[in-house]
Amino acid sequence: MDEYTLDDVSVVMGAYNEAEAIGSVLDEIETATEGRAEVVVVDSSSDGTADIAREAGARVIEQEPQGYGAALITALDAAEGDVLVTTDCDGTYPLERIPAFLERINDGEDVVSGDRLYWGAATMPAFNRLGNAGFALLASLLLGERVHDTTTGMRAYRSELIEDIEWTENTGLSAELLLRPLARGYDVREVPIEYGERLGETTLDPLTGGRDIARSIVRVCVRERVRSALPF
Repeated sequence: MDEYTLDDVSVVMGAYNEAEAIGSVLDEIETATEGRAEVVVVDSSSDGTADIAREAGARVIEQEPQGYGAALITALDAAEGDVLVTTDCDGTYPLERIPAFLERINDGEDVVSGDRLYWGAATMPAFNRLGNAGFALLASLLLGERVHDTTTGMRAYRSELIEDIEWTENTGLSAELLLRPLARGYDVREVPIEYGERLGETTLDPLTGGRDIARSIVRVCVRERVRSALPF
């Protein structure tokens, strides 16, 4: 099995009006990866986020606003690394953990998923924290396997896994990116991570977003259970 280095890593994210946070996030990635990782930002902003990202050395792809999943899939498809690390550009994730995630990929894991809820995620709004716990319970019941944090934005993946699976969700893509690999027997590990306070204002409505994520979880889990029952 190949031993990957930071030169083989692509850090990808979608951005929507994150001018307040994107600069510091990219600085953290630069420090964590010693400037060796590719950074891909898919931007749908109107506030100068793209300009800040370019000045920081990121590869920026601009597209019309289509939602979280559409932006992240574009970023994942465009990335050239053998190890793909997803994050959000709101300053909440511990990007200094990227080398540790890479180490676990080198140890043989296919997906390393940051579990924000393990230590309580005290900086997360209570409503969001309750919703995320509910998503994890729903996914666990439907999938028949314990899931702890379905919607975390920080994960590392082997690139061939991303290429081999057809992704269908938009708002619920973060859950799908965990649940389909789990259902298909990939080596997926959830690891505790710290979760910081958000920089800037959120653009996701918690009620409509939560509804869409719950629907995605049901769709993905049911389809994967049906898929596993079909003869090949």
